[in-house]
Amino acid sequence: MKFEELNLRPELHKAVHKLGFTEATEIQAKCIPVILSGKDMVGQSQTGSGKTAAFGLPILNMIEAGKGVQSIILTPTRELCVQVHDIMRQMAQFMRIRMASVYGGVSISPQIDELRRAEIVVGTPGRVLDHLDRKTLDLSKVKIFVLDEADRMLEMGFIDDIKIILKYVSKDKQSLLFSATMPTPIKGIVQHNFKNPIFITGQKHVDKSLLKQIYYNLQPHEKFSLLVHLLNQKKGISLIFCATRNEVDVVNNNLRKQGVRTVAIHGGLTQSKRLHTVEMIKKEHVNVLVATDVAARGLDIRNIDHVYNYDLPKSSEDYTHRIGRTARAGDEGEAITLLTHADYDKFSKILSDRNIKIEKGVMPAFPMIKFERLSRDSSRGGSFRGSSYHRGPSAYRGPSEHRNVSKGFHKPFDRSSTTSQDRNERRRRRERR
Repeated sequence: MKFEELNLRPELHKAVHKLGFTEATEIQAKCIPVILSGKDMVGQSQTGSGKTAAFGLPILNMIEAGKGVQSIILTPTRELCVQVHDIMRQMAQFMRIRMASVYGGVSISPQIDELRRAEIVVGTPGRVLDHLDRKTLDLSKVKIFVLDEADRMLEMGFIDDIKIILKYVSKDKQSLLFSATMPTPIKGIVQHNFKNPIFITGQKHVDKSLLKQIYYNLQPHEKFSLLVHLLNQKKGISLIFCATRNEVDVVNNNLRKQGVRTVAIHGGLTQSKRLHTVEMIKKEHVNVLVATDVAARGLDIRNIDHVYNYDLPKSSEDYTHRIGRTARAGDEGEAITLLTHADYDKFSKILSDRNIKIEKGVMPAFPMIKFERLSRDSSRGGSFRGSSYHRGPSAYRGPSEHRNVSKGFHKPFDRSSTTSQDRNERRRRRERR
């Protein structure tokens, strides 16, 4: 469907044309007419499907200038808040609609000034509650309420905050929710706060013909060396996922020591530094971003060629979110998982989703590289401590040395081959480390 076929204001058609969009994405073509009709709606679609425009354009079409806050859009992270706000401003560039973005980590005073004049508010739940407590935000005139990335809000513990915010909004509002998955608590929000919602589903999985998914089964001390080798061999923009903030910093600093142009992003950084990091990768001043799941969720970073699972995600849903960062808009992409014995349980859970097909990669020859782990005080300005150059049998790893590792690889996924007592003992050992 072409945007010109949608019943939107001339100012919005002009903005869409200027931004270079002609064809609506699947989720946009399905959602925009429903939202314009005034009905409540729940949308499910993969990352990068264009859902911000799917709700942003009809909201802008219905908002009236100078009549107070008429729409509030809740997002789980600061970065997504800024991104949605910026996209909305671009779409409203020929309108007199004013917007405010409210999120933590920055001064609240400028936000208070913006809220006095805004018709649309984009915010994170915590900072929105701060403004409600201060009485600097009035939601009594809200006509359209939006929950974006609702499943991620659940994971981050924002469900109770959302329920409180909903008490400040009129029951006659139009409610919209977007989520990649629909956990039970999210269904509860819909059941108690939505009026006969229309459920719309877009493409949930990336195009398998465009995305190559492979894994390498290796020893823990080989993981970083293989990562560096692959980064040096493959051109383009790469996104590396790690499990914790500390691991992001460790991997990022070690990559820099190998001459890789890389930046890191996680929740421990100041807001200004996080925004600066996003701009660096968008402008391709660097070509590698190391991130946690939470920090990367919702980031509008296009043209990512490779996604690396340096640490495995906890679920198949998180895996799908990660790999959805590449192979977008008809481009090809690659998702690479670095698998060690400690990841077998997680990997088994991921493969339980029949929509996910990951092929075993042929192990390349690569040199072993010195890997230094940060001390606990390094984030406070301390130095690296402890050399951990893992040579193993030799300082160079070739394909033939992995034959014994890969042989019988199916065994870790045969749940009957281990008892629950064995698995519990392994879990206790991991927790003691």
